[in-house]
Amino acid sequence: MTGGALLISTLDLLAWAPPGWGQTLAIALAQSIMIALGAYGLGLLIGIGGAYGKLYGGPVTRDLLAIYTTIVRAVPELILILILYFAFTSSINNLLLVWGYDRIQISGFAAGIAVLGVVQGAYATEVLRGAILSVPPGQIEAARAMGMPPLMLAWRVTLPQMLAAAIPGLANLWLIATKDTALLAVVGYAELTLVTRQAASTTKAFFTFFMAAGMLYLAISILSTLVFNRIETWARRGQVRGEGR
Repeated sequence: MTGGALLISTLDLLAWAPPGWGQTLAIALAQSIMIALGAYGLGLLIGIGGAYGKLYGGPVTRDLLAIYTTIVRAVPELILILILYFAFTSSINNLLLVWGYDRIQISGFAAGIAVLGVVQGAYATEVLRGAILSVPPGQIEAARAMGMPPLMLAWRVTLPQMLAAAIPGLANLWLIATKDTALLAVVGYAELTLVTRQAASTTKAFFTFFMAAGMLYLAISILSTLVFNRIETWARRGQVRGEGR
């Protein structure tokens, strides 16, 4: 009877309708996923530009990108989020004041994407740079010798071959992005971790809510792994695998 009563109590706490917290947790989960998607997309854009800049840019470009990737990968992400979050919002408002405009309230959603995107971009730069270097240089030289323009060379030669090498690293970056959204709780953004803590503090059912949050993160990881495995299989189509692999 005790086990049955405990199960009923847990289900009541996680019920969709109030006084259950199910709907609130689902909304917070959706917020976390949207921030992760935005940050991941921004990080990919930064990573593509950073990888090509490191490989083919001038000395100044390469040095600046090296400083960017070194600092971001060396400093703990929580500290970076605190610095970038407050520095980003403060800088925008200071510029507006200089230009004669009033201060604005920057959306926590947009700021979260920007902050995590900058962090993701540093790691994506190195992942994509390594993937580009895995493309046989002879093929790139042959394409250039045939007069293939840079954009066509990237689309027809470099990107298809680097994709297979980049997918495992990019999959890891996506999983990191989903977990890094939890760090936004320290700046007060209502993502899954902050809402879970609020629910646990209100009901004192800490085990129930933190276990539920852990299972939600685990479900995202498992589903994401399956999706990226399919993408990697597609990217490696036509490639000859070595023996014993």
